[in-house]
Amino acid sequence: MKKIRLLGILCLAVLLGILAGCTGGEKEEKLKKLTIAEPVHLTGYLPLYAAIHEGYFEEEGLDVEVVTATGGAHVTTVVSGDAWGNIAGPDSNALANIDSKDPIVSVVNVVNRANVYLMAGGEAPPAGASDGELAAFLEGKTIAAGRFGGSPNLLTRYLIMELGLEPGKDVLLEEPADASAVVSLVENGQADIANGAEPQIYDGIEKGVWGEPFYGFPSLGDYPYSVISVKQSTIDEDPETVQKFVKAITKALKAVNEDEEIGMRVLKKEFPTTDEASLQASLDRAYADKLWSEDGYITEEATDKTMDVVTKTGVYKGDYKYDELVNMEFVEALE
Repeated sequence: MKKIRLLGILCLAVLLGILAGCTGGEKEEKLKKLTIAEPVHLTGYLPLYAAIHEGYFEEEGLDVEVVTATGGAHVTTVVSGDAWGNIAGPDSNALANIDSKDPIVSVVNVVNRANVYLMAGGEAPPAGASDGELAAFLEGKTIAAGRFGGSPNLLTRYLIMELGLEPGKDVLLEEPADASAVVSLVENGQADIANGAEPQIYDGIEKGVWGEPFYGFPSLGDYPYSVISVKQSTIDEDPETVQKFVKAITKALKAVNEDEEIGMRVLKKEFPTTDEASLQASLDRAYADKLWSEDGYITEEATDKTMDVVTKTGVYKGDYKYDELVNMEFVEALE
């Protein structure tokens, strides 16, 4: 009798285990899988990573993964359908949208400052930041400017032109595809100046390659440097998923803007081999420069700034319309 009772208990335990497994599986299957392509793995994309690690996407029924697609592939993977969306500037998407019947449209802001800085190696930076002082300092120098067509490169070219100088003539440019290479280029004497962001800034300071940045593009003010974008067909065919995604991102923006501890916790997960001092330097600079959008909104005025950069540098030719590049209906629906 005891054996029968024991056998019954064991069977019940197995059955409950199977049911629990089935229930877990069903729950897992309910999460909609989405892929976001990023051009490089940056601490600046913290709100996107926070939405993953803090469970904001999961709360909305989404399972989001981020893949790094370099060399402009963060845009082409969206065009091909290999990625649901990307994190990039609306200007990057505008280039892909030329003659496209299914354009890429920005739906929520993440990084609302131009997250690029200039650091001088080997000598004292200019005494001041006036146009005349900057022009005199940059003339004849070589800048490690990053991949041609990438935002750091274009912003550097834009500044050079705004100062009345000619890129490639008055100021030479080194254009490595790997953003982290700017440190070694200056360290090895192949460039006098580097553009970059954290953690490259901290890395260069620690190695004695350069000091604090002598110029920061966050001075441009509101600038949708890195926003989340999807294809127009995605908006048309599955607006519910877009709305859920936008809701999760705005939660993450609020969280990281208000709680630095969340920021550090998430950065440690995303950059496990980076020392804490470097991560702290990234957070300190981000908060000082008000790097992240507070509400996810992309304004027309700020979008005009990004398009002015690609237009003046000659990368983008033609007209554009804010309403075709940006769709704020999902952010506005949360108000």
